[in-house]
Amino acid sequence: MLPGAVTRTLIRALDRLANHLPASDKCPPHLRTGRRGEEDAYFHLRKLGYVMVARNFRSPRCHGEIDLIGWDGDVLCFIEVKTRTSREVKPAEAAVDRYKRREVAEVARDYRRKLPPSCQWRFDIVSVYYHSHPSHPQIELFRNASLAA
Repeated sequence: MLPGAVTRTLIRALDRLANHLPASDKCPPHLRTGRRGEEDAYFHLRKLGYVMVARNFRSPRCHGEIDLIGWDGDVLCFIEVKTRTSREVKPAEAAVDRYKRREVAEVARDYRRKLPPSCQWRFDIVSVYYHSHPSHPQIELFRNASLAA
């Protein structure tokens, strides 16, 4: 078994165990689905060769957060993950509206302050669908999505 597969299996086992333990602060199902989608997106991107450097990054200067930040080669990627259990209403990537793009742009700008001005970067969107086989999500990566609001 590969190291990434072992880690993923362990995390899923711990998640299942956590679902069976009593919790005073039970998370709503849609938030659990979103968290699971971010986990699956994280491992999917690592399989594609991304080197992940941050998860759920928040800036003290801005509102909002960036789900994942990672390097794809020499390009820094700010990644928004959208998770759905169905495609019936609208595609997951369509949920990254003007307001969300503006928030991501502000937080990304603040993150880039620590980097050299010549650093290449882009915005990616990952859509995760759990419709037919919840244990095998369908994951779509949209590289270089526009941040124009």
